Amino acid sequence: MAKYTKNQRRQSKGKSPLPLILIGVGLIAIAVAFVFLIPKKDDVTSAAASGEIPASIPGQMDYPAPKLTLTNMQDQTVSLADYRGQWLLVNNWATWCPPCRAEMPELNAYYEAHKDEGFVLVAISSGDTKAQIADFAQEYGLSIPMWQDPTSASLRAFHMDYLPSSFVIDPSGTVRLAWTGAVSRETLEEYVTPLLQQ
Repeated sequence: MAKYTKNQRRQSKGKSPLPLILIGVGLIAIAVAFVFLIPKKDDVTSAAASGEIPASIPGQMDYPAPKLTLTNMQDQTVSLADYRGQWLLVNNWATWCPPCRAEMPELNAYYEAHKDEGFVLVAISSGDTKAQIADFAQEYGLSIPMWQDPTSASLRAFHMDYLPSSFVIDPSGTVRLAWTGAVSRETLEEYVTPLLQQ
C-alpha cells in the first residue's frame, strides 16, 4: 500500500468519509463472496467424480529432493529422507485453498489403491494449525499421512509459490515428476502408476 505524504494528509482533512465507507463496504462484500465460493465437501467430491477438476499435467524432473524436516500429526519429527527406498508423492496444500480441497478425495483414493506397492503420499499443510488439519481430514475421511508446516517451509524447500503443488520422489531421493494445480485420479494413474511398476 502506498504511503501518504504530509501534504496529502493535510489535503485529506475535512473531506467526506463517503469514499472510505464505500471501500469498506466493497471489501466486506468481497469477503462474504469468498466464503460462499469455497467449495463444500459434497461440491468438491461431485466435481471430482464428474471429471470437472482442471487437468494438471505432471512434468518430467531430475533433481535431488530437498532436505526437509517437519512434524506429523502425532507431533513426531519426520523427514523426506525417512522415505528413501520408497516412491513418495509430496503434496503441498492448505485448508483454505479451493483446488487443494477439490483434489483431496482424488489423492486419498489413489493413495489407498497403491499404498501396498511401496508408495507413500504425504500431504504437507502450509500455514494451517494442527486443529484445522485434523478437522479437515476428519470431514473428508482422509487416510493420507499429514504433516504440519506452519511456516510454509516445504514451499520454500521446493522453490514453489503455488498451492496445490506436488512432487514425486523416487526411491533414490530424486524428484521425477512435478506439477501445480489440482490433479485427477485418472492423471495420477497415467503418470505416476507406471513409475511405481518400474
